Amino acid sequence: MKRLAVGPMTTPKYNEWWVRRINDNIPDPSQENSQSIEEHLRVVPSELEIIRQDFETRNTELEKKIEQMEEEKINLRLDMDVQKLEAEKLKKGKNKAEEDLDSLKTDYKKLHLSMRTAGLGKTSEQWREEIREEKNKADR
Repeated sequence: MKRLAVGPMTTPKYNEWWVRRINDNIPDPSQENSQSIEEHLRVVPSELEIIRQDFETRNTELEKKIEQMEEEKINLRLDMDVQKLEAEKLKKGKNKAEEDLDSLKTDYKKLHLSMRTAGLGKTSEQWREEIREEKNKADR
């Protein structure tokens, strides 16, 4: 604020006016716009600080998302391992069933061959024919 030197050029009336003018520029505290000293003196963050806070908030959110994705990745790997084990178990069961089927087919062929060799594999028509032949031989 500028100060005016009081000297022979200023009058008492001017001095009075000057004091009133200075005092009129000082705002009186009003009850409607009153703020506490803490509110009046609070620090307003700079634009850089606001950007930094936003960055930290976003960074924290992204770190949480990364952790969730890593947990999901671990769970998916576990599920994949379980499914692989189940697939291997089913494949082994299928191979065992195929081996058993092949073994049964082989046993059936052997049994069928031995029945034919022993004459047990004849059809009823073949048996009737053989019985007639035997009866004819016996009748002669």
